[in-house]
Amino acid sequence: MKKITTIISALAVAGLVAVACNPSAPEGEVSVSTEDVDISDLKVAYIVTDSVINNFTYFKEQSAAIAEKGKKYEGELTNRARGFEQEVQNFQNTANSMTINQQRAKQEELVTKERNLVTYRENIMQELSADENKLYNEVYDMIQEYLNTYAAENDLEMILSYTRGGGVWYANKSLDITDAVVKGINEDYENGEAAPTEAAPAATEEASPEGE
Repeated sequence: MKKITTIISALAVAGLVAVACNPSAPEGEVSVSTEDVDISDLKVAYIVTDSVINNFTYFKEQSAAIAEKGKKYEGELTNRARGFEQEVQNFQNTANSMTINQQRAKQEELVTKERNLVTYRENIMQELSADENKLYNEVYDMIQEYLNTYAAENDLEMILSYTRGGGVWYANKSLDITDAVVKGINEDYENGEAAPTEAAPAATEEASPEGE
């Protein structure tokens, strides 16, 4: 009799929702000086990118939707895995009462179901990852569009992006416009003036399972 693997351990169900539950990057801190600098003299400012993204209402809403979608898939996958494991156990308990041909047919059926279950897990992982990537692309586009307007209104020639480990190691704190950008882009979003160029991640769509 062919050995049927234990599907729950093989699928590592517990890790399914990790990518959806923790999409945001950790925030860093830029080395700053408190010495006053007139922003109108330099016409340069910067934002702490992670702070803008993580405090953007649209990002928080859609991240929560993706996380909820991941939890739903995790529950479905767990139920399918348990059902399959029970079917394997039943076969092992009744195999001696079957003919050789019946045993072979059931083994082939179980192998196919196991393969389809693994494929289903891979499909939903890919879908959640695609949702996350799509969300980040939308958020970056929305922030870019807002900064274009902000720069024009405040006579800025350049707005730098600070990220931990990036190219900016020092900046005067008076050039930090992070709070103003977060406030402004959230106000625009709440007023319907900021929207993604494409539809938001489809948090209610389901991955197409392979046949069981």
